[in-house]
Amino acid sequence: MNGIDGILVIAKPGGMTSHDVVARIRRATGQRRVGHAGTLDPDATGVLVVLLGRATAAMRFMLGLPKAYRAEMVLGIVTDTHDASGTVVQVASEVKVSRAFFEDVTRRFTGEILQVPPMVSAVHHEGQRLYELARAGIEVERAPRRVTVYDIRVESWPDDPLTVGARVTLSVVCSSGTYIRQLAADIGEALGCGAHLGSLVRTRVGRFTLADAHTLDEVEALAREGRLRALVLPIAAGLSHLPAVAVSGEDARKVACGAQVELSAAEHERVTQERPEADTVCECDRSSAGIVRVHGAGGELLGVAKLEMSGRRAMIRPIRVFVG
Repeated sequence: MNGIDGILVIAKPGGMTSHDVVARIRRATGQRRVGHAGTLDPDATGVLVVLLGRATAAMRFMLGLPKAYRAEMVLGIVTDTHDASGTVVQVASEVKVSRAFFEDVTRRFTGEILQVPPMVSAVHHEGQRLYELARAGIEVERAPRRVTVYDIRVESWPDDPLTVGARVTLSVVCSSGTYIRQLAADIGEALGCGAHLGSLVRTRVGRFTLADAHTLDEVEALAREGRLRALVLPIAAGLSHLPAVAVSGEDARKVACGAQVELSAAEHERVTQERPEADTVCECDRSSAGIVRVHGAGGELLGVAKLEMSGRRAMIRPIRVFVG
């Protein structure tokens, strides 16, 4: 199979790491350049965005895409990992929580919040990942991180009266870097009964949803038949959160060669005034202001560029080129 450049949206099964998924797709396609745009825990299922070929060069612009989850909280039971894989460390004597009180508490966790990464996370501490320290029985102090929870809604509520082990299903839309297991534990603590994350499904990454996702079996079958391209989305599909700039003629040729070009005053004004919807903001944009995707006259994606000012002239300087 010839090399493929583009995006595969995978429905990750439980019991596999994101690296395991990448390895299977690498074997199925025979391609070395395969990556993903955001880790999903082994026990979690749902949307995993896999990048093939030149799309791997766009990874940095997709890692910060917002995520949506369907999360099941188990009330009244606390585990050492904040999820179902851990050891139970606390069981409440009762769960006296009304739906109104529950929803009032969850509202406190929307907006920009400070969240302490769990010990079972992949965050580094003095050269080691936290989960490696946790396996060795070591717990260290972690600095809180700012994350944004755009929305929390109750999808299903158990019959009253609630008992220990009652399960509440939430839909959560949040920024990249938000730990849902920690969110469940923090909400449980605020409720006064404790809680852990029973199960987790990632339903969306940016604009990619479960409806776009394919199973690994489907991918492998089509790869064997040489028809995998039917499932592959263009690189531009993962960059829709970036403002678009169109160039043509000699400017398009320059961009394809990695050379900077001047942007018209009208195009510069349009791009700088463009504002994405709140829950499609890519967190990577906070450190990459002025990043644009550049298209040719026919709509083809040429690359990603940095919008810069040179005196009174607006210039676009290519960062990644996907043609040639």
